Amino acid sequence: MITETGKVVAVTGEHAWVQTIRTSACQSCAARNGCGQKVLATATGGRANQVRVFNSVNARVGEDVTLGIDESALLGASLLVYALPLLLLVGLSMAGHHMSGGNDLAAMTGAVAGLASGFIISRKLQRRNAGTYEPRLLRINRIPIGAASHTDFST
Repeated sequence: MITETGKVVAVTGEHAWVQTIRTSACQSCAARNGCGQKVLATATGGRANQVRVFNSVNARVGEDVTLGIDESALLGASLLVYALPLLLLVGLSMAGHHMSGGNDLAAMTGAVAGLASGFIISRKLQRRNAGTYEPRLLRINRIPIGAASHTDFST
């Protein structure tokens, strides 16, 4: 389970809007020098992101919460959004090139058709599995973020 902490900024019906800031994870990660997420966090200045989640723990505005998403759901969503369109792009490009006897225009047309169909198929699969790829509220954190007790080891 991949977790992230955040603060509830709004509650609408049975959903909550949770605000998170990603810079904390980048500081302790071993891959921080070669990671695209660090580049994105730096480019956005560590600005907050807001996520709408089902309020399963009855969190209220201002409470610190922990969000979580299963690793398998994250992997599945990544494959669905990135790999499927790219595979169809390459596959239909090769098919267009082969079927036309080496015509580049047919290969480019196949590539565009493959990419577009990949996006359409992934969108339909995502709608069919609604909720599978969404983060969940796991718990309300009773100790506010950044207010952990300070222990003095200087004695």
